[in-house]
Amino acid sequence: MRLAIPIRALALLSAVLLARPAAANSPLETGQQQFAAGRYREAAATLRAAADRQSGDARVQFWLARSYYELRDFENAVSSAERAVALESGNSEYHLWLGRAYGQKAKRAGIFSAYGLARKTREMFARAIQLDRRNLAAWRDLITYDLRAPGIAGGGDDKAKNEVEELERLDAVEGHLARAEYWQDQKRPDLAEAEYRKALELKPAGVKPYLEIAEFYATRQNGAALEQVVEAAVRVDARDPRLLFFRALAYVTQNQKLPDAEQLLKAYLSTVPPRSDRPSPAAAHELLGKLYEKQGKRQEAAAEFKAALRLEPKRKGASDALKALQP
Repeated sequence: MRLAIPIRALALLSAVLLARPAAANSPLETGQQQFAAGRYREAAATLRAAADRQSGDARVQFWLARSYYELRDFENAVSSAERAVALESGNSEYHLWLGRAYGQKAKRAGIFSAYGLARKTREMFARAIQLDRRNLAAWRDLITYDLRAPGIAGGGDDKAKNEVEELERLDAVEGHLARAEYWQDQKRPDLAEAEYRKALELKPAGVKPYLEIAEFYATRQNGAALEQVVEAAVRVDARDPRLLFFRALAYVTQNQKLPDAEQLLKAYLSTVPPRSDRPSPAAAHELLGKLYEKQGKRQEAAAEFKAALRLEPKRKGASDALKALQP
């Protein structure tokens, strides 16, 4: 089954939308445009200069934090996000991203400071919700935290279960997605799939829920269901650049239309700037390696797995696949 949008048209449309220029009227706007184009170092430099001149502008500090976050400079991401929160303490979104920055810093900290940072992470997610109960992303981050964090860091399944129930009352789609996440954590993929199907029946208006469900079917190696979900996402917003990757994933999972999948992945790698809410370039290289492996192109597959590992040295899938290719 072919999706409605031709491959070349989808790739070209994504490239045009991501690259189109816009006039900048301020350093903040310039920094935001550089951020949107994936030029995070340029964005950080622009916004740092703006912060030196406008130290009291919370928006500058927030986008500087976002730029540092994408550069994986979480120390500076925390510092800038803390300044944004101090300048505009009632902003839910600023607290959400400060929590995310704390969480990333905690992963890289020593054991004693990690617990303190982890508790701050949860505190910021909870505060974001207090400031705006409709901040659905903050609800999801809080639920994920409580599912994964030990009790000593404030987490716990019981907390997560109560939060899922709260979220279900606020938004039906996100409620089903969160309950599916809960069931996956409980090792009940059958119940998780039932929740995902309920979410699909509600026909979400945005692409993100479809892609979350697509990831579930990819892990289950259910290529037919994966392609159906991706097709539904294309009908919602064919311009979303992540669909280049997920459409290729559907083809590779089913071992179908591999030349089309190759074209999609190369378009994704060449036109879509990396960002934390998109499949990483390493993931795309790994998938391209799997594609070549299916075609019997061992040398090309090995090159792609190595490219993935250069970007993410601890990427287990690429590492295992490369070892399997070696004599």
